[in-house]
Amino acid sequence: MTAPIRVLIVEDDTVDRLACRRELTKSHLAEFVVLEATTGREGLQLAALHKPDCILLDYHLPDMNGIDFLSEMAGADQISTPIMLLTGAESAAVVAAAIKRGARDYLGKDIDGQYLKLLPTAIQRMLREQKLAEGKRQAEAKFRSLVEQIEAITYIVPLDGEGITSYISPQISKLGYSPEQWLADPELHARQIHPDDREMAMRSIENSRKGGHSLRQEYRLMMRNGETLWVRDEAKAVSDETGRYVFLQGILLDITQSKLAEHALRKSQEELRQLAGHLERIKEEERKRIAQEIHDELGGLLAGIKAYVSVYIEREARSGRPPEPLLVDAVALADTGFQAVRRVITDLRPSVLDQLGVWAALEWYASQIEKRSKLQCTCIIEDDAAAIEPDSETSTMLFRVVQEALTNVVRHAEATTVSIHVALDDAMLVISVQDNGNGIDSARQLTRESWGITGMGERARYFGGEVTITGKIGEGTCVKLHLPLEKLNSE
Repeated sequence: MTAPIRVLIVEDDTVDRLACRRELTKSHLAEFVVLEATTGREGLQLAALHKPDCILLDYHLPDMNGIDFLSEMAGADQISTPIMLLTGAESAAVVAAAIKRGARDYLGKDIDGQYLKLLPTAIQRMLREQKLAEGKRQAEAKFRSLVEQIEAITYIVPLDGEGITSYISPQISKLGYSPEQWLADPELHARQIHPDDREMAMRSIENSRKGGHSLRQEYRLMMRNGETLWVRDEAKAVSDETGRYVFLQGILLDITQSKLAEHALRKSQEELRQLAGHLERIKEEERKRIAQEIHDELGGLLAGIKAYVSVYIEREARSGRPPEPLLVDAVALADTGFQAVRRVITDLRPSVLDQLGVWAALEWYASQIEKRSKLQCTCIIEDDAAAIEPDSETSTMLFRVVQEALTNVVRHAEATTVSIHVALDDAMLVISVQDNGNGIDSARQLTRESWGITGMGERARYFGGEVTITGKIGEGTCVKLHLPLEKLNSE
């Protein structure tokens, strides 16, 4: 059963007061319990004593006017009681002043008394609005209580009008501003965004506001003291009961420390990459030096041994004596040694790479793979790619990546064919090594046994390139190296 509505009528005119009572008591819309006061002071006392659900207030009273009454109610902290002002011929300015002082609604008295018929409905409407307003206040209080306990800056931006921020949490003080200062200047947010980030950030904010889209972006905000704060701006459009988006509710989360850590990590990775590149250069130089020493020293020794033994055998033959079998075997061993020396030198640093360039070196290496294994190895270099002449270090990187890829094919793929293809794709040099072997999955690429794969990627990244590996079990593997043409320096 619905509780009766307790109405306090503050009206000095007996006729009007009784008319209001009569209209309310006979209403079928609700049950009304009526209290009456003939002066403002009496009305204030009854309001404090009985806490009515609403008050019908005449503007002209013997001891005060309606504005004074509203001021007294506010001073007594009773302004939450909804008050309807009953006006006669008062101006709109009077009504506006009353609303500003806390009146919830107003109803104009007419000569015919038609306003009386509207009283029950007007009171119910006013109470509904009061209930909604109270619910909103409680929700806002709860919202503030929650958001003001978190570190993030919380804000609300209505989606109608100009999209001016209507709420900002006290955490805005982190930027050096009070909520009042922030809300008083609609352009302050845009001005405090770092100049390098402003256009991008404001465009995203505007698109989110106009389209009711969720927002997630990172940018820099300038603090009042000139320092820079990195924030993650996340917002979601909130809709009303009809599904219409009414405001954006978001947070500005301080991510400065994570950005600094991210920057430090990137710097560390770059330093490691530079170190790896430096070590690669040292390793290549050492390989080149060792290959040269083997060629000059060991190769020279083997050549001398073979020459001495061959001269002796020839002298013996001229004398009509058969060559000593051990000496013949020694010459054969010297030849085998020569082949081993050439193979070691080639593995350390193919001379063709320095003499004829990387493309000839790849074709030569493909032929060597065919000779050393059962693989059918083809190498196709498109004309546009062949016209490019990378510098020495880049050529070495390209060759080593392909060499590592082919080594993996020979050792692990169980393939019968493998192809090397070099071409240009837009502004990229693309080298692919495709086999028809047993394939590789992503899990295998991440094992500790896959340092060769990791090395390929690091070599490429040092030169601004990228290595990708795709494969399917039973269908082969494709290793691709992408290198921007702008990173290729001609000698």
